[in-house]
Amino acid sequence: MSAEQVSGLCEQLVKAVTVIMDPASTQRYRLEALKFCEEFKEKCPICVPCGLKLAEKTQTAIVRHFGLQILEHVVKYPWNNMPRLEKVYLKNNVMGLISSGTQSILEEESHIKDVLSRIVVEMIKREWPQHWPDMLKELDTLSKQGETQTELVMFILLRLAEDVVTFQTLPTQRRRDIQQTLTQNMEKIFSFLLTALQQNVNKYRLMKTDLAQEPKAQANCRVGIAALNTLAGYIDWVALSHITADNCKLLEMLCLLLNEPELQVGAAECLLIAVSRKGKLEDRKPLMVLFGDVAMHCILSAAQTADGEGLVEKHYVFLKRLCQVLCALGSQLCALLGSDCNVETPANFGKYLESFLAFTTHPSQFLRSSTQITWGALFRHEVLSRDPLLLAVVPKYLRASMTNLVKVGFPSKADSPSCEYSRFDFDSDEDFNAFFNSFRAQQGEVMRMACRLDPLTGFQMAGEWLKYQLTAPVDTGPTNSKTGEGLCSIFSPSFVQWDAMTFFSESVISQMFRTMDKDEIPVNDGIDLLQLVLNFETKDPLILSCVLTNVSALFPFVTYRPEYLPQVLSKLFASVTFEVVEESKFVVSVQAPRTRAVKNVRRHACSSIIKMCRDYPQLVLPNFEMLYNHVKQLLSNELLLTQMEKCALMEALVLISNQFKDYERQKAFLEELMAPVAGLWLSPEMQRVLSDPEAFISYVGADNKISDPVLEDPSGLNRSRISFCVYTILGVVKRARWPAATEEAKAGGFFLGYLPSGTPMYRNPCTEQVLKLFDNLLALIRTHNNLYMPEMVARLGDTFAKALDMLEVEKNAILGLPQPLLELYDSPVYKTVLERMQGFFCTLYDNCFHILGNAGPSMQQDFYTVEGLATQLLSSAFNNLNNIPDYRLRPMLRVFVKPLVLSCPAEYYETLVCPMLGPLFTYLHMRLSQKWQVINQRSMLCEDDAADDNPESQEMLEEQLVRLLTREVMDLATVCCVSKKGVEQNTTAAVDGDDDEAMATEVTPPANAELTELGKCLMKQEDVCTAVLITAYTSLSWKDTLSCQRTTTQLCWPLLKQVLPGNLLPDAVSWFFTSVLKGLQVHGQHDGCMAALVHLAFQIYEALRPRYGELKAVMEQIPDIQLDSLEQFDSKLLNPTLQKVADKRRKDHFKRLISGCIGKPIGEQFRKEVHIRNLPSLFKKVKPSLETDVLENEDGEGFNVLFEP
Repeated sequence: MSAEQVSGLCEQLVKAVTVIMDPASTQRYRLEALKFCEEFKEKCPICVPCGLKLAEKTQTAIVRHFGLQILEHVVKYPWNNMPRLEKVYLKNNVMGLISSGTQSILEEESHIKDVLSRIVVEMIKREWPQHWPDMLKELDTLSKQGETQTELVMFILLRLAEDVVTFQTLPTQRRRDIQQTLTQNMEKIFSFLLTALQQNVNKYRLMKTDLAQEPKAQANCRVGIAALNTLAGYIDWVALSHITADNCKLLEMLCLLLNEPELQVGAAECLLIAVSRKGKLEDRKPLMVLFGDVAMHCILSAAQTADGEGLVEKHYVFLKRLCQVLCALGSQLCALLGSDCNVETPANFGKYLESFLAFTTHPSQFLRSSTQITWGALFRHEVLSRDPLLLAVVPKYLRASMTNLVKVGFPSKADSPSCEYSRFDFDSDEDFNAFFNSFRAQQGEVMRMACRLDPLTGFQMAGEWLKYQLTAPVDTGPTNSKTGEGLCSIFSPSFVQWDAMTFFSESVISQMFRTMDKDEIPVNDGIDLLQLVLNFETKDPLILSCVLTNVSALFPFVTYRPEYLPQVLSKLFASVTFEVVEESKFVVSVQAPRTRAVKNVRRHACSSIIKMCRDYPQLVLPNFEMLYNHVKQLLSNELLLTQMEKCALMEALVLISNQFKDYERQKAFLEELMAPVAGLWLSPEMQRVLSDPEAFISYVGADNKISDPVLEDPSGLNRSRISFCVYTILGVVKRARWPAATEEAKAGGFFLGYLPSGTPMYRNPCTEQVLKLFDNLLALIRTHNNLYMPEMVARLGDTFAKALDMLEVEKNAILGLPQPLLELYDSPVYKTVLERMQGFFCTLYDNCFHILGNAGPSMQQDFYTVEGLATQLLSSAFNNLNNIPDYRLRPMLRVFVKPLVLSCPAEYYETLVCPMLGPLFTYLHMRLSQKWQVINQRSMLCEDDAADDNPESQEMLEEQLVRLLTREVMDLATVCCVSKKGVEQNTTAAVDGDDDEAMATEVTPPANAELTELGKCLMKQEDVCTAVLITAYTSLSWKDTLSCQRTTTQLCWPLLKQVLPGNLLPDAVSWFFTSVLKGLQVHGQHDGCMAALVHLAFQIYEALRPRYGELKAVMEQIPDIQLDSLEQFDSKLLNPTLQKVADKRRKDHFKRLISGCIGKPIGEQFRKEVHIRNLPSLFKKVKPSLETDVLENEDGEGFNVLFEP
């Protein structure tokens, strides 16, 4: 082909590339130019000469880059069909480009260097070592020409390691050939890298101070950086002996480079990878050299210098790396010390701890948090935890934690040195807040470990800090709270300190009680602190909340001095009715809505009382009358407490009444306690309201039109009465129990005998009271479900048209939107009467189902044998499900159906569970199928693009709800049908559906995933069996990865196995198999799902193909299936006399057969296939005799001479 043709074509290509890259080009021109370039690459026979011409130094960088891309395309695609001489011609020219075809190291564009190294690596992947034995020798020769070439050689070696070892982007045999040859030559490669590094660093150090030599120095520095980057690509996987060779020369060099500003980040990166290596402990022993004087000095001086130069991003990144190096060093020490490796505690251990502590006290919150895991490992270590040096650091660590627990450092603020660092690490205050909360929890863990080693010191510090806070003046800071003038917001300096102190004292005091012997506990000091806290008065809700936590933390001391209990109770009861008193602008009759902070204090006080009664019932029992009178007094004023608060106090009483251990006495008490509720709940008016949707809407005020939606709420009291009844029933059902010890239960009159299965039967003292109220509860549930009927929704007043919708908070939680920080505490709990109404409906619905979910475990046989219970539940809880939205159906399944099924004894499966679950599963299958059909049609049409841009769009919310409901349904089916034993072993780490890495990639369901008794009972009933099976297998192709993986691994096979002995219709068998293949089409791109689905398809085919020839017909329809390979697989499967191939090989064969229907990620769907051919085997299969070198081969002489150091 003539030079003119090449020149002419090149001119056209240059024009086309210029059009593509010119921002002013129109889209049409750009597309035409792009098409011309792509067609040229695909079809033109003179790609190589054109590419080489365009890659000449005289062209612009953009044109050169395109020329090199053409050459890369040639190597990646037509290479296999090129004549040998053309390959050699191209290879020689590319090596020529490296030798003399690029600008100097400082002038050349990095994207040119990158593509040039890629071309060489692509050739290596296809030809080395068999057809190109001298490759390493050629690279070595190139590197001797100068810095420019050496840097390119480094890029080639790094890229090769990444492709072969890290990303493994080539066929197995080629990968093995290349990796083994690299390993064989590793000593020479490492020697080359180290020599290049050392020589260039030495030259750089000599010349960097001489201004005239600066370009030369910069060139050497560039090579040094490239050598470090390349080393980082190898250190991770080469044999540890290379890293520790020659008396750890590499590690020594890296340590010395930590003080070289231009090279320190690369050196720290290499050091980090080396120190983080796993492997045999014996091989890791030499890494302890880093605890030596030289290494320690280098690391510490580098850290001090970097920190001393203020906050510069480059230095801060380096500090983070150094911190990680110290963490990894600590982990290595923990692994080696105390093992069989004869490793002693290093002489510099004290110096190490000091430097590590310096990172823990650094202003950067990120650096502080990075050290925590290592501190935990040191405090836990059996040898180190007894070391006097470590014990001496414990008080210092705790002192540092006192500072680190203070929540400062928000990126938007400037009230702490940490803020500046946070602006590098976090995008927003919300981001920082989420980080800090998990950092604090982690610190709590580590502080508790530290306190195990020195419990008293922690307690003394907590006491000092607590005393200080109790006397310190309140500083509210610039942000004023909306709760009231002069009160703290969550950003106020005083609250931030209180909050940190409270967390500290809670962590260390609880640990002290766990660690120390009873007689050693400093009871007097503890009681003194408790008295100070009890006498402290504050009107600030946020501070009061901290005070209450401190009361709870110090409460265990009361077990030694019970006479303090009445004071504690008085303090808590005073907080239950806490209000911020201020001259209200509002009329007295209308109470200003409480802010979240005030509500939290009251709720906190209630839960503290419950916790006290739950954890120390024996202690509180003698004061029961006092407690009861307190509560009665509070309940006598209907407006004093919210319904939730009233019920919390009643729950506390019920918990103490469990200590009566006397059935008749507790029953009488519960009757008295619930009398007001029974009177209200069973009154004729309430009965009418609860059983008629219209009357209900009117009673709760949802049909009103309200002119002032903030202040006016005429029916609030009616709603609160219904809430009060429901809350109380729930509290009693949840808390009332018989004594745990059988002897005590028998003595107290709770024991009734044994079920046929041998399970003991008890009676709950609350049963009679609760069952009396049961009919009206079911009526309320039925009415509530009926509210969703269109004619009822139409009756809601204008103000309340959206009363049955989700709360904004729920929507945000489902869409994963963060809550603004200040809002949480400072806003009124419900801003408008509509929100109050929404909150009422939502809570009422949930609580009714919580009662039904708790009724089984609480009342046992008395509940399961209620006459016609299944029918009653079907006509109330499962009434009008068609109109019930997904966000209401989910909690019903989770809090009612699942606990009921799990707690129900086998004796009642036939009468209660099966009659209920049959219709439910049939309905749920129909509902989910319709919902997914709509979603699939929507994604096929995709007309409305706007929906995708708006994360809060209704469609996204609905779709996410369908996903969550699907998971709930599949979870319910799994819980009902599959025994826990199998499930637990196989819970995957997947947190979210799209998180591939979190999903197990090799998923094989545990062999012992058997059906439960309930599962067998359900599968005997044809309608239930069909519904569950069809739902499980249809769900495999619904677009929810998490649900698909769980269902595949836990549910599908055990269900199908159960029906195999029966006579399945051929069509049904084909449908099951096809469903799995459809699942592969949808989810094949996710490794976890793909592995699980392939395994399931393989199980079905192996088990059913001998009986059903139809499965082969399904296989034959798979795109691109190799029929001869299928015949071969089938004949082996159907011929029982043949010896069975190993399971893994059969499965791999099967996976290759069905690969045509395994879905690919969108990025790979239209990608052109790269084919890399295997070369003649490098390693002979003959077992060598011991004397001969295993790796000798026909190309052996190519390996003799490589890098000359």
